[in-house]
Amino acid sequence: MKSHSFKYTLFFYFIGLQTVFAQYTEVINSNKPGFSESPYSVGTGVYQFESNLFFRNTKIEPTFSRPQSFGFDMLFRTSLFLEKLELNAQVSYNRDKVAFKNIFTSHYFDTGFSRFTIGAKYLIYQQEYEDKSKEVRSWKRRNAFDKKRLIPSVAIYAGLNTDMVNDYYKTGNMSPKVGVLLQNNLSNQFNIITNVFYDKIGTDFPELSYIITGTYNFSDRWSTFIENQTIFQEFRNVTNLGTGLAYLYNKNLQINASGRFLAEGTAAGFYAGFGVSYRINKHKDSYKEVDENGREVKNTPITRYNKKKNGFFSRLFSIFTKKKDNKSSKKRTRKKRKRKN
Repeated sequence: MKSHSFKYTLFFYFIGLQTVFAQYTEVINSNKPGFSESPYSVGTGVYQFESNLFFRNTKIEPTFSRPQSFGFDMLFRTSLFLEKLELNAQVSYNRDKVAFKNIFTSHYFDTGFSRFTIGAKYLIYQQEYEDKSKEVRSWKRRNAFDKKRLIPSVAIYAGLNTDMVNDYYKTGNMSPKVGVLLQNNLSNQFNIITNVFYDKIGTDFPELSYIITGTYNFSDRWSTFIENQTIFQEFRNVTNLGTGLAYLYNKNLQINASGRFLAEGTAAGFYAGFGVSYRINKHKDSYKEVDENGREVKNTPITRYNKKKNGFFSRLFSIFTKKKDNKSSKKRTRKKRKRKN
């Protein structure tokens, strides 16, 4: 029974993506191997690491260019305070080949951070769908397309580029990054994520970009995706078209690989990546007391417990505290009264 229930759980959640019905999922929900970001958070009490080892290669362009990079990318995600609010940090460390091409061609190698961004996203609207598995009277109605799936879930993103990066990537000062994150779950197996970002605001190198990702889950372990990203810069546009696979090793560990065709200005090339996503799961469900009509009863011992549990300082310091051993807790016993004859 446990084996079957685990397979059913995997079937109803998209591998490597966010779930339709809640923030927290029983199975890890990684953004990798895509570059897009789902509007859903990982859920409270989850500490998730999404890593990617990559190699990028393009042709050398006139004057200065960066035709080759080998590096490591890490995204950390957690939700400490609210279920719909996610805090994240992304760091990339590269070894770049920097080339100069004019009358002659020369190059040198430079190593350092290419990105150091901290940010947050908040889910402002979550779309809900009908559970048609319970419809037994009409086959047509049970298999009809739910038009609500055309309306996406929506989140907003705000971040800060720290400029603690290598000289090649510096913009002169810290800069904000804002975005809108959308997700349409067109079926239980297929969804589309759309991101729009305005990055490096207030610098001499502003960027406007979009990402569209389609993901299909074709088994309880495997999923695939296809993605298009375009970045509009002042002097050139950067576009990539990618695809890849993700494999769910267990409910807390995902392995993925991807490949991309690159078009950076007049230069063309390719990108290859291999990644691992892992989460530390300390999530605890909140408890709600409802009346006979299913409505939540407020100001009860359970709601007061949840309010105390979700407090700022209790969330902040719960990372460093250990669980108490249940075996050491004492149980109260009642003494039986003896009847007098």
